[in-house]
Amino acid sequence: MKHLLKLSDLSSNEIMDILNLADQLKYEKKNGIEHKILSGKTLGMIFQKSSTRTRVSFEAGMYQLGGSALFLSSNDLQIGRGEPVQDTARVLSRYLDGIMIRTFAQQEVEDLAAYGSIPVINGLTDYAHPCQVLADLMTIREHKGMLKGLKFCFVGDGNNMANSLIVGTIKMGMECSIACPADYKPDTGIMKWAQENGKFTCTESVLDAAKDADVLYTDVWASMGQESEAAIRTAAFKGYQINDDVMAAAKPDAMVLHCLPAHREEEITEKVFETHANEIFDEAENRLHAQKAVLVKLLGNS
Repeated sequence: MKHLLKLSDLSSNEIMDILNLADQLKYEKKNGIEHKILSGKTLGMIFQKSSTRTRVSFEAGMYQLGGSALFLSSNDLQIGRGEPVQDTARVLSRYLDGIMIRTFAQQEVEDLAAYGSIPVINGLTDYAHPCQVLADLMTIREHKGMLKGLKFCFVGDGNNMANSLIVGTIKMGMECSIACPADYKPDTGIMKWAQENGKFTCTESVLDAAKDADVLYTDVWASMGQESEAAIRTAAFKGYQINDDVMAAAKPDAMVLHCLPAHREEEITEKVFETHANEIFDEAENRLHAQKAVLVKLLGNS
């Protein structure tokens, strides 16, 4: 594992190794055991999209691991004024031990890795969000005690979250069902891979997708950069909500996750959100621990 660009680059064993290390680091943190594994290491964090969880969790994670993190806004970098990404990659490789980037195009992340000489972590693109899904898998295993054999259901936009959740759940032996409008399906290549490598369905029926699910998951209807489409998307996604009817279709002990921020009474009701708030905020916390595991794997000396 040289980079974390998308989950499809990782084997099931590599994902499991990250989850196991994340559990260990979380246990140590909760018990006051310091783990300064990245002492003297520096992570550059490039942000072309705004962030709460990504910035705070990576910055806090590097500090807890003994290293440091630099916030690099695209407004302050030459990359924001037209410097080719391959030049930025080669310059930053002379200064830093790793790069985390949160941006729009997946190709920009791939190019940073191709032209740089240090590990690159995808903090989010329009195509994939691998860090979030590692935290999601960690949370599911914490609450359910397993991953393999569970049924996972995602309700909403076939966006970067859906793309990465499909790959992550299938790779870990889960059944995956997606409920989304016909015009908002996940990436066709990812869906083809999922059908060939696991048990996968994509349907327009929320109740069909949610039937007997162990885990229900949703995301906002309009992500960053899609604000101008808000009215169109509100109409398109009407009914694609996790509510009491959807919970009744799932298993009685089904858990609910949301990558946040949440728009209550749109993609999820206030009642369902607050009933499952402990799971959702465990998920948010686990961004810290899962990403620390990724940082150790990529920036550690062994």
